[in-house]
Amino acid sequence: MEATLENLQKRDDLKSADCRESEELIGDLNWLPDYSLSPVGSLVKDVILGKVSGESHEIYYDVPPLRSYACAADTCCVWWYIVDEMERLFRGPGGRCTNAARGAIRLGFHDAAGWSKYTGQFGGADGSIVLAPEEMTSPINAGLQEIVQQMRFWYDKWGGYGISMADLIQMGGTVATVVCPLGPRIRSFVGRVDSYIPCTDGLLPREDSDADTLVELFRAKTIQPHGLAALLGAHSTSQQRFVDPSRFGDPQDSTPGVWDTLFYSETLGRAPPRVFKFRSDIVLSQDPRLFGKFRAFADPNGGQQHWNNDYAREYVRLSLLGVYNINNLTDCTWVLPQARDEWWGEDQWAVNMWVNTTENIPQVAETLQAGGLITGLVELIRPLVNKAKGAFPA
Repeated sequence: MEATLENLQKRDDLKSADCRESEELIGDLNWLPDYSLSPVGSLVKDVILGKVSGESHEIYYDVPPLRSYACAADTCCVWWYIVDEMERLFRGPGGRCTNAARGAIRLGFHDAAGWSKYTGQFGGADGSIVLAPEEMTSPINAGLQEIVQQMRFWYDKWGGYGISMADLIQMGGTVATVVCPLGPRIRSFVGRVDSYIPCTDGLLPREDSDADTLVELFRAKTIQPHGLAALLGAHSTSQQRFVDPSRFGDPQDSTPGVWDTLFYSETLGRAPPRVFKFRSDIVLSQDPRLFGKFRAFADPNGGQQHWNNDYAREYVRLSLLGVYNINNLTDCTWVLPQARDEWWGEDQWAVNMWVNTTENIPQVAETLQAGGLITGLVELIRPLVNKAKGAFPA
């Protein structure tokens, strides 16, 4: 009887936790009174509290020439030119986002998530994942070497304009997100301070962790289960490479390189053979603290906008973890490309064939990683589709 009551109490506790949004203040917003907040400080606080959207569609008009006095006087001006370069790398010839874009999104996560309420004013979105070489020796950062090299290249090229590595990483993450078809245009701020001190080990999520471990890991970052459910959806664009090298290039839903909600529906239910599900994603999707959000995001009627809204709000928070000068940042969202609210890849029919095969076709995976079209590779796919149908009859 006592065990039954204990289980019921735990279930009620989980339901209660599932209803909470991430509203805990971060950085210098914790101690600054409202009357002393700058416009950016007030904006960030309102986004965190859910009073203002984390998305923005403001446009940068009449951008001054790069080396002009007008550009030098405008904090955001140089970022318009940097973002233009990022966009060209992140958008593939088929319109999907590229492996570089996926790397930039993941790099933004891994730099910012190196912070916890228990690490004090240390770690977080401070650029250390690139500036402190020790961080890239960790196995959990495997696969980020290429985008780290790209960030170093951009920093060497643009550092003379006064940018920080921390801002470069987070701007790369938000640019990559909106370049992915259907991705949100997240409010993006600059002015973070760089650090060459490596973050503490054990602050990044592991693929083999259980739900309780992951929920508590993110709560220590001020992110509640609802927020965690939204952030996990970044796997929608993914093609895994290192969790299972034998399935190199397999996507985490049926539309790799597209920021859609198939990740949620296919993680919750059945998915084609080529779709690779992380164990951590599966256990979290089934956890009562996140299940409701997974189901809401998977809803074909409004789930996409619901997810984009929630993701943008949570990513604003994530991108400012460990940042203690939020009140002095500059809002440069208007330098981002515009969002693409509609998408249907002209070769999606071929992608659908590929995800229903059971044998790896490296050329297909590599073409999709580059954001290209696989229409010309159909003759490699077709024989394996028939073979898969025999192995997995309807």
